[in-house]
Amino acid sequence: MPFILALFLIKPRSVAVKRLVRRLLKWGLILGLTGVLLGVAAIAVTYWMVEPRLPTAAEIRDVRLQVPLRVYSRDGKLIAMFGETKRMPVDITEVPIMVRNAFLAVEDARFYEHPGIDWRGIVRAIWLLATTSDRRVPGGSTITQQVARNFFLSNEYSLTRKVAEIFLALRLERELSKDEILSLYLNKIFFGYRSYGIAAAAEFYYGKKLTDLDLAEAAMLASIPKFPSSGNPLNNPDRALIRRNYVLERMSEIGAITPEQMRAAQSEPSHAFPHEPAIELDAPYLAEMVRLEVIERAGADALNNGYKAFTTIDSKLQEAANAAVRDRLLAFDQRKGFRGPEARVDMSTLTTVEARRAAVGAYRSVSGLMPGLVTASDAESAAVILADGQVILLDLAAVEWARPRSESGALGPKPKDVSRALASGDVVRVARDAEGVWRLSQLPRVQAALTAIDPEDGSIRAITGGFSFTLSKFNRATQSNRQPGSSFKPFIYAAAFERGFNPASIVNDAPLAFADPSAEGGVWKPQNDNEKFLGPMRLREAMVLSRNLVSVRLLDAVGINFAREYIQRFGFPPESLPPNLSLALGTSSLPPLALARGYSVFANGGYLVDTYSVEHIEDDSGNAIYTAAPKRACRECIARVAGDENDGAASADDLSAMLNGNSAPPETAPALTVPDIASPSGLLAPRVIDERNAFLITSVMRDVVKRGTGRGAMVLERNDLAGKTGTTNNFRDAWFSGFNPALVTTVWMGHDDFSSLGDREFAAQTALPIWVDFMRVALGDVPEMELVVPNGITTARIDAAGNLLAEASEGGIVEFFKTEDLMRLSVVDENSSGKQDAEQQGIDLF
Repeated sequence: MPFILALFLIKPRSVAVKRLVRRLLKWGLILGLTGVLLGVAAIAVTYWMVEPRLPTAAEIRDVRLQVPLRVYSRDGKLIAMFGETKRMPVDITEVPIMVRNAFLAVEDARFYEHPGIDWRGIVRAIWLLATTSDRRVPGGSTITQQVARNFFLSNEYSLTRKVAEIFLALRLERELSKDEILSLYLNKIFFGYRSYGIAAAAEFYYGKKLTDLDLAEAAMLASIPKFPSSGNPLNNPDRALIRRNYVLERMSEIGAITPEQMRAAQSEPSHAFPHEPAIELDAPYLAEMVRLEVIERAGADALNNGYKAFTTIDSKLQEAANAAVRDRLLAFDQRKGFRGPEARVDMSTLTTVEARRAAVGAYRSVSGLMPGLVTASDAESAAVILADGQVILLDLAAVEWARPRSESGALGPKPKDVSRALASGDVVRVARDAEGVWRLSQLPRVQAALTAIDPEDGSIRAITGGFSFTLSKFNRATQSNRQPGSSFKPFIYAAAFERGFNPASIVNDAPLAFADPSAEGGVWKPQNDNEKFLGPMRLREAMVLSRNLVSVRLLDAVGINFAREYIQRFGFPPESLPPNLSLALGTSSLPPLALARGYSVFANGGYLVDTYSVEHIEDDSGNAIYTAAPKRACRECIARVAGDENDGAASADDLSAMLNGNSAPPETAPALTVPDIASPSGLLAPRVIDERNAFLITSVMRDVVKRGTGRGAMVLERNDLAGKTGTTNNFRDAWFSGFNPALVTTVWMGHDDFSSLGDREFAAQTALPIWVDFMRVALGDVPEMELVVPNGITTARIDAAGNLLAEASEGGIVEFFKTEDLMRLSVVDENSSGKQDAEQQGIDLF
């Protein structure tokens, strides 16, 4: 071009020269025009090639960000977030001007002025791509181009992709406002550690909302997207500081801050460190249950579509469950002695504080138990350094529980000086007590599960599947099939009451023997836990004292087949119920949640409800995509009248024949009539047992709490509690299931490897305290609820042997009976003097 211009300035000296100038000028113009035409053609061809890959205007306006699934309690507390990314989308109006300016200064200072393309940068990028072998060249990409690339294009480094990026950037500028483009950018960019978007980055690195960031923090965040993995302040703090200070310089150059503000911010050290999401309620076992259900209902994409799952969990009750399980497991474990340090390290290799902190940092904090390294110990105290560098002192009172425990389980004496328990180089666990004092602790080996449900509709109000989800994701509340022991007896009694037995029936607590080739000596001899026998006794007392032999005789009397069929009404699958007399001793295999569901039938008056944990699921726009419609007991519903008639009561002749061996009990339970009637709040749950049976069993279990194996619950000073303990052979499992009309709670304690909890570790000393601690909080604001006597239940006075007393008699024991049972017994009493014999009463077993 300069040469052609020179031709115009040079005065031709001859005709030949003039012709040459004209010819050169002609060809110059032709070549120039050809170049322009070729350029336009190249652009047109390129556009034709890339246009099919460009999103439409509708697609641009329907951009969706990957947002994790959030799980909430019923009172709105965040329980968990699931998804491939940590992202909290924000509107541009929620991003402070200072934060916006930090990104604009370093990424695209002319963002609000250019049409979406920085032409000088583009030309430079094309030139470098064409003339060098380096495919990763700076391209002068504007924020609009970065949005185009991050949302709609690949990260391929090629001329074709660059051209597509240009065209798409221009289209974005036509379809969206500048603020909409900036909002997409700030919500999309990657900041390392699975954090996407400015709000998630502020939360992760500083634990702050955007409005709480200071200038240095905002500049640091703006520095990260250039090198999100290798240049963030956690992986490379020195490089991040250099980059942050550069951002501050750029902010000063464009006038976003003053030089004084720049220097003040540059002088601040980096204080970024990882902050986990702001989880408000610790319920990880429940969260995993919800995650799986959401995937089942909405597909795997639901984890990244910004869905919200609202659960049935009550945060107050969940916190109480967590505390009860944690505290009681720690107390039980410490009662078994100190197993020694988790590890020992050579202190000669850890000569600096940083090295010691790093050694401690290799161990995770678990359920409030902090790892620590003993650096020195003597008779009076031990110095322990924590992962954050804090040094604490443990005195003798802090370690007094740490009796040495041998491999055989034998306990040594309490330590008389600290150095006998702790030595330099020991890696141990420490925790603060209720007064904030540091004490020695250890990770318990024993496990527990707690589940609490509303018997009205089966909604789960609290659930804890173990000591720590971090250590074990196995949910013992729903996945662990364990033998319930004596806590299963109420179902055996319910089957017997269905066949005409009642709380005053006399059954013999005496030795039994059954032929069993699989048992030692070919004979099975069930035993009571104390290996003693109390002789003939009323069923109410047998339940209160948890007599095994009475339950076995009772099951034998009503028949195994009938009992198994009847007990399935409580929601237990048939394969979980052994087809032999051991069923009476609780040898079925059930998870705690299933047992709680079974107990809810007693608590709600005879209805089987389904347990559930998700109330509703919303999409990212707040539209409900799923709403639970639970079947409800709804005892007060008018629609119940048609479906609540009694069924299946045995006649006096049937009972007499059964007890004399002349007739076998029915092979199957009477058919159930399930009303299919809608109620205002959902479907009605089916009645599965007689309301009077539920009442009688509840009445008996209230006595278990008042004066039997569950009397430890009386510390709650309530009269509306019912429940039953359960302890299995060799003390492998400990249970307590208890309830009032408002809440059913089941607690299990044991070892995952089925080893013994220890000699004489009955449920009353292990599982019941957890139940009490939880229910103290759960029922703290709940008034006592009266046990309503249903129609068809009558009271009468009996003596200790179960004999009816005349109406005019004083004293005796007031007992509940079904009306037809009492009428039958009254007839017997009128036609006999003195005590009733077994055949007449129809329910005495010796």
